[in-house]
Amino acid sequence: MTSTETPAPNRPRKSWLRKCLGWLLAGIGFLCRFLLLGWGTLAIYYSNLPWFRARLALALVFLAFGIWALWLSRWRWRFPAFAVAYLALLAWWATILPSQDRHWRPEVAVLPRATIEGDRVRITGFRNFEYRTKDDFTAHYEEREFLLSHLTSMDFFLSFWAKGPVGHTFVSFNFDNAPPLCISIETRPEVGEGFDPIASLFKQFELIYVVGDERDLVRVRTNYRHEDVFLYHMRISPEHARRFLLVYLERINELADRAEFYHLLSNNCTINIVRYANRAGRVGGLDFRHVLNGFIDRYLYLTGTIDSSLPFAELRQRSYINKAAQEADTDSDFSEHIRASLPERDHDQP
Repeated sequence: MTSTETPAPNRPRKSWLRKCLGWLLAGIGFLCRFLLLGWGTLAIYYSNLPWFRARLALALVFLAFGIWALWLSRWRWRFPAFAVAYLALLAWWATILPSQDRHWRPEVAVLPRATIEGDRVRITGFRNFEYRTKDDFTAHYEEREFLLSHLTSMDFFLSFWAKGPVGHTFVSFNFDNAPPLCISIETRPEVGEGFDPIASLFKQFELIYVVGDERDLVRVRTNYRHEDVFLYHMRISPEHARRFLLVYLERINELADRAEFYHLLSNNCTINIVRYANRAGRVGGLDFRHVLNGFIDRYLYLTGTIDSSLPFAELRQRSYINKAAQEADTDSDFSEHIRASLPERDHDQP
């Protein structure tokens, strides 16, 4: 006589999977609510209300209401009530607009503008300050002319004001008949303001493209702010460099006509350089090192955009320009001196 055994259903396993899925969905829901409430609270705190105490009080009220509506209350209309409050906040946020008319710090008080007439580019608001200390300087803006047909190459700077994964990037365009044209994408702070990365996410700083002489834009970092600055030759053809510069000049004029807000993640120095490189012909996607730009030189090395014939450690050591910049200081050959230790320039595109 034989017996047939019926296998028991695999209920424990299914139950465990349902629990894991439930935990995952609950975690995603919690994160979304947390981010929504956190953004809204900070948006109110960094809003355009002129009174600090009013901003702080309103932000705390919004935070308390959000916690009550999203986690504590069982009232049936709690979610619609929170949605209405959030939509009102977004409508208010949309009314906060950038401006060209503020009490700017003197180093960002003048917006540059470019006039392009065939081969000739004339730039007004070209910065060439005389420094005594990082805060004591004589502001001096000039008008400079450049010929596009004499643009030969492009260089990339990476500057660190503190140790960490984030720095500041900017570029120089080199000519065979004129000093380099240096362009730095920066915040435009008002008098009494300093850079705040969190505040820069919430419409606290306008955007400016500072155009000037390397003895200003580079030397103020190496000699007076004592930032660590690295300079790399870019492997780029003169034709590609000219397209790149024309994109920059177009954006410079757009900002002179219409203000924009700086944004730490979407409208900053490195993201914009990548964006303009794409418009000038670059092929490639977004990389985490475009955001954590303290690693951007490693990225450029791996993609062959800068010299890759040397080991990266050696290239980086030779690209550190602080000592050369301090030795050159106000000399007329400042730009040549800071490039003396770099490998020979390779114009071939990667």
